[in-house]
Amino acid sequence: MCADTPQTPEYKSTLNLPKTDFPMRAGLPKREPAWLERWEQIGIYDRLREKAKTEARKPFTLHDGPPYANGHLHIGHALNKTIKDMIVRSHQMMGFDARYIPGWDCHGLPIEWKIEEQYRKKGRDKDQVPINEFRAECRQFAAGWVDIQREEFKRLGITGNWENPYLTMDFHAERVIAEEFMKFLMNGTLYQGSKPVMWSPVEQTALAEAEVEYHDKESFTIWVKFNVVGTGDATLDSAKVVIWTTTPWTMPSNKAVVYGAGISYGLYEITGRPEESWVKIGDRYLLADNLAEGVLTAARLDETMYRRLCDVSQDDLAKIKLQHPLAGAEGADGEWDDLRDFRAADFVTDTEGTGFVHCAPSHGLEEYDLYRELGMLGQVITYNVNPDGRYRDDLPFFGGKAILKPNGKEGNANAAVIDKLVEVGGLLARGKIKHSYPHSWRSKAPVIYRNTPQWFAAIDKKVGDGQDQHGETIRERALTEIDNVKWTPKSGRNRLHAMMEARPDWVLSRQRAWGVPLTCFVRKGVLPTDEEFLLRNAEVNARIVEAFEAEGADAWYEDGAKERFLSGIVNPDDYDQVTDILDVWFDSGSTHAFTLRDREDGSEDGIADVYMEGTDQHRGWFHSSLLQSCGTYGRAPYRQVVTHGFTLDEKGMKMSKSVGNTIVPEKIIEQYGADILRLWVAQTDYTADQRIGPEILKGTADSYRRLRNTMRYMLGSLPDFDAARAVQAEDMPELEQLMLHKLAVLDGVVRDGYARFDFQGVFRAIFDFATLDLSSFYFDIRKDALYCDGDTTRRLSALTVLDHLYARLTTWLAPILPFTMEEVWLERNGADTSVHLEDFPATPDNWRNDALAARFEKIRMVRRVVTGALEAQRTAKVIGSSLEADPTVYLDAELAEVMPDADTFADLCITSQITLIAEDAPADAFTLPDITGVGVTFAKADGDKCARCWKVLPDVGTHTHDAVCARCDGAL
Repeated sequence: MCADTPQTPEYKSTLNLPKTDFPMRAGLPKREPAWLERWEQIGIYDRLREKAKTEARKPFTLHDGPPYANGHLHIGHALNKTIKDMIVRSHQMMGFDARYIPGWDCHGLPIEWKIEEQYRKKGRDKDQVPINEFRAECRQFAAGWVDIQREEFKRLGITGNWENPYLTMDFHAERVIAEEFMKFLMNGTLYQGSKPVMWSPVEQTALAEAEVEYHDKESFTIWVKFNVVGTGDATLDSAKVVIWTTTPWTMPSNKAVVYGAGISYGLYEITGRPEESWVKIGDRYLLADNLAEGVLTAARLDETMYRRLCDVSQDDLAKIKLQHPLAGAEGADGEWDDLRDFRAADFVTDTEGTGFVHCAPSHGLEEYDLYRELGMLGQVITYNVNPDGRYRDDLPFFGGKAILKPNGKEGNANAAVIDKLVEVGGLLARGKIKHSYPHSWRSKAPVIYRNTPQWFAAIDKKVGDGQDQHGETIRERALTEIDNVKWTPKSGRNRLHAMMEARPDWVLSRQRAWGVPLTCFVRKGVLPTDEEFLLRNAEVNARIVEAFEAEGADAWYEDGAKERFLSGIVNPDDYDQVTDILDVWFDSGSTHAFTLRDREDGSEDGIADVYMEGTDQHRGWFHSSLLQSCGTYGRAPYRQVVTHGFTLDEKGMKMSKSVGNTIVPEKIIEQYGADILRLWVAQTDYTADQRIGPEILKGTADSYRRLRNTMRYMLGSLPDFDAARAVQAEDMPELEQLMLHKLAVLDGVVRDGYARFDFQGVFRAIFDFATLDLSSFYFDIRKDALYCDGDTTRRLSALTVLDHLYARLTTWLAPILPFTMEEVWLERNGADTSVHLEDFPATPDNWRNDALAARFEKIRMVRRVVTGALEAQRTAKVIGSSLEADPTVYLDAELAEVMPDADTFADLCITSQITLIAEDAPADAFTLPDITGVGVTFAKADGDKCARCWKVLPDVGTHTHDAVCARCDGAL
């Protein structure tokens, strides 16, 4: 049957033409909110939980990585939550009790900043506000954004327990976070140490690696001269060791210079100089041979202006002591007069710099670790830099100078140090370099390494908790558990494993106000290294936990809190109360404990079936959750980890407000609807970076329209289907049996894809089936039978197949297109039902028929040659419709064996008549180069055109009803 309907008025009304109110135009932006309201009214999520209890379903828990409660959603949020929703919905429909508890990260610096910003506008001083009053304003701010984001997430069609999400600022959550921290306190892994940590002078707090991002930054670079002294060798004592650094501000904190044990060094003498150079003729410089030319070029010397005097051996180097370039400077008050340590270190290379590395162990981890292992930290640690990034006021020459301004821009410290070094003759050369540099991901300002007392979790210390099945230390446990977790994509395993192998101890403390405090006390007058320094008392801990459960973490900051928690157990006067707050990554890393473990709708064993976040969370939430859980439970809090990439614009550029290439989910929904945004997610390979933009969304909308039309065709054909008269598979024509086979195969593909979170693969398989196997093949062929047949087995079989198709396509696509598939479902089902209360239908075993499918591959191959021959005649305007044709098909013996009868094959080819001949095709037959054994000759069909079905047949006009064929006469 061709696409157009017959025009003969007296017979058109007798056809079974599609009848449906399902609109071609979706109108999603206006219609989706009504479905959201409907789902809420009928309580879809709660009904699924009741259904799961009744059927004793196996739980499946996706634990939500908490977004931060401080702004409207961006496209990354939409991607993230939609993937999660597809995971939850698909697993529910595959027979699990798929629970989803949305969560929010509510503590931390960005919220503090917003409240401080409000204070500044009102002329208020944060430090003059009672801390719990300040914390209450932070709590209120976070709660407001939770409500806003909740509605924005719901608008995306995300299903979940929205009425009872988890919030890190809930009293029970704050209690559990403190409780989890106190496990580190009690198991011996908590300690206070003074070491270099990444520090934000702008935010005045320590930062975790996950709070840092890298951007290009232009830095000052200087080559600095240290005088060699005390060797007793006149040649060496006249020399200078040259170092190179991109952080001139660390020079006042220099305590040492180190060299490489396997590097070749030489002594270079200056024999000439240009006027603009800072060198003098006769100067001698110690340099790594591989780097000497580059260093002296930076000093504006060419190769005619210096010579290499001699080798400098490792024994020679071992004799050397150095003077700081500011030693003896007038006004320095002896600050830098002590000799600098000089020794070999394994982190020195001769690939850049000078072959010598300036060491300020207060501002560099490698130097810190070196001198810690040497037991010399007391001799090399300085406290020259204040929390705001200014030098201490009494530092000679530089007191009060700022490394960074409060706005994050370059301060005056670097320039002051460089100018002073020039003044004392300590500079060989200077310049600038553009390099990748750590910045705070919140303030976007550069960070520094700064030595400061902080609280740490020791990840290489034996954990005294008796949970050693995966290792005795946190690092051992984490590395073991990484291999027990399933990773999608698999590269995630290697990334986190490498990070965990190399990571330092966990910095737990932050010098802020809005968060969960480090609930511990330290004994006055006792060194941090002393066993009695930390109060470890289970009774004290129980008091704190009880107070937090009832009042939240604010209880820690109430007047008299120390006495409340300690009195009657120990003498409060003997202890100081710690006031730092926990790293917010400890908060989010602990969410498994109060969400999975403590809630009825959590996980039975406290472990999530899957964590799913962006790939940046290998150093963020995946990382901190693993550390925290390994420290307190000895194992990972997840069985699987799935990661997605970043969202880019259509050109592959990172989205930026300043560039103007951002796309806001709200705008997409206003123009297209949430289902189009969800379909974009399903069509992309989320494991890599994804692109989105106007042209991409237009393509997505086109795919949606094609799929919608497929669903509309089925709906239009099914209104008169009586399920009681459904035909069994074995009684159907072969074409219908083939479609059931394809459904059975596709059922396996869909279930496997959903189980592996391969939504791109699932949608592509369904879409290809809908467009290639249905719209372009099955529907095209069976329109004739559906429209024109009477009460025949063929028509009933086709309707039965359409019913099976409807039930499967609607449910299979529901996790991806929840709004549209609900509309499709309601078009045929009752008002109190929902597609989202259904499971994927089971597929009968007898639908699978591989032999039939293999045979039809050959039949469809022959059909391709026939349709190619007919298209050539249509192009030549010999025919207008394939129903005008009566082709003859010549087949080799192998193909002739598999072919159906001529009438059936004519239906498959949508011709009125066809002739099949098992012999070689004549020379002028139509063939296709990639198909052998088939040739087609063309002839017009013999007879008249049926006024009802439009087939051209010899018997038309010989029956009771005028101008119709025998089939149509019987139907009438």
